[in-house]
Amino acid sequence: MTWAMVAVMLGGMAVAVQAPINAALGRSLGGPVPAAAVSFGVGFAVLLTVALVQGQGGSFLKLAQVPLWMLAGGALGAWYVFSATWGVAALGVVTMIAALILGQMAAALVIDTTGALGMAARDITPTRIAAVVLVGAGLVLSRF
Repeated sequence: MTWAMVAVMLGGMAVAVQAPINAALGRSLGGPVPAAAVSFGVGFAVLLTVALVQGQGGSFLKLAQVPLWMLAGGALGAWYVFSATWGVAALGVVTMIAALILGQMAAALVIDTTGALGMAARDITPTRIAAVVLVGAGLVLSRF
């Protein structure tokens, strides 16, 4: 297993823990949108600090030259944090994560097939399709 895979798996664990923490924050603040905003604010402060400590603060000066579509990642991240914060209470952590992963894999198949967003195009094999179907089955089973 590569270090990248371990790092991503730890990120996945963080996502599972983040949603119930944000849901609790939402209950304390009175709604999922304020909780998502606070979560993003804290995340921004942490990442800004890390960038400055690593000497990468100058990178932010290039922001004005970045195509506008590249900023959509922040809006998509906001949707994820809001939807997970709101949905985890209704679905539970396992079902919310299964739905999250199914959505990610469906979009990933499209991106891999088309090479969209600057990614290298990759073949969609029966095995990769089966992986998505199995995640879908896991989502269904998580509701029983």
